[in-house]
Amino acid sequence: MIRRKIHRSLCIDLEGNNAAFLWGPRKVGKTTLLHDQFPDALHLDLLQSDLRTDLMLRPHHLRERVRAEQPRLVILDEVQKVPALLDEVHWCLENTATKFVLCRSSARKLRRGAANLLGGRAWRFELHPLTTDELVEHDLLRIVNHGLLPKHYLEARPERSLKGYLADYVQEEIQAEALVRNVPAFARFLEAMGTSHGELLNYANVARDCGVSAKTVKEYYQILEDTLLGFRLPAWRNRRKRRLIETSKFYLFDVGLARAICGMRVIQDGSFELGRAFEHFVVHEIRAYLAYRDRNQPMAFWRTSAGLEVDVIVGDMELALECKASHKVDERDCKGLNALIAEHSVGRVLIVCQERHRRTLDNGVEVWPWADFCQALWAGQFL
Repeated sequence: MIRRKIHRSLCIDLEGNNAAFLWGPRKVGKTTLLHDQFPDALHLDLLQSDLRTDLMLRPHHLRERVRAEQPRLVILDEVQKVPALLDEVHWCLENTATKFVLCRSSARKLRRGAANLLGGRAWRFELHPLTTDELVEHDLLRIVNHGLLPKHYLEARPERSLKGYLADYVQEEIQAEALVRNVPAFARFLEAMGTSHGELLNYANVARDCGVSAKTVKEYYQILEDTLLGFRLPAWRNRRKRRLIETSKFYLFDVGLARAICGMRVIQDGSFELGRAFEHFVVHEIRAYLAYRDRNQPMAFWRTSAGLEVDVIVGDMELALECKASHKVDERDCKGLNALIAEHSVGRVLIVCQERHRRTLDNGVEVWPWADFCQALWAGQFL
């Protein structure tokens, strides 16, 4: 594995506030980020069994330690392991000058346990997989085959790590936390969901493939969201002339994980799999940018009942783009964009692809090489 220091784009700024939640899926780099940004903090890692057991039995020890040591900042890593600590954190925020960063990879256990979420006192930050803004080299095939979890991306052959990630997720997140009663059925659901990843949600089809009810499949998707393994991209709902689709799409949080669930087939240039993975990667890149730059514009996709579609809409039509993994695009790739332009006033209209140079088509659609698009995105040229 390549050993390389990666500077992350997310900055956790506590100026003006005393607490923050840092969310992020497993192995996305939360602990490393916190050590890098707060090297002098009191760091309590609840994955350590002795510490976790002590605080589980005697959560007041946290309050007593804060009063005795008076640290400027306390980091509680994997705080969902001991939800009772949130009451102690709440007390400390009210009665001491100590600040807190609470790190966790799952909201489900805290919600189900009716845990104290600090009454809005804590800002929320979310760490995503790596972005092109954090990478020195931009290799599309490496991105879609390795994924963008730091360890997987840096490995020469990430297949075993990707498979292990899935196995650990089912064992530690699903089985150990008793999130579902039928773990084998959930494992079958993951496989069935992988084939429709990035497409319109269809609970009935997935239910038929994995042998459970559509209601159960809907609950399984919610578990994926609660454990940060995936997210929904909603459909654009501001209707005008056309009848629009209202069903959301569902994306896994990492493009490499999607490949693992779909059977670990190597994605080659020009393949159908690359088209799906490329769209997934671009959606991830925009989503991370909006989060890290505190942009409040929503993301959506636009699709008519006749099947005309635009992959990404940002904000109130400030940006609309299509993702094409091909090396050559033309007006024939603009059917969805043309339909959108005919009905809406759109700020920028783009096709992001693998062409080598930027150009503008006769209909005004801008063609952007994907690496140039990512660089311009993070430079704030679009949003």
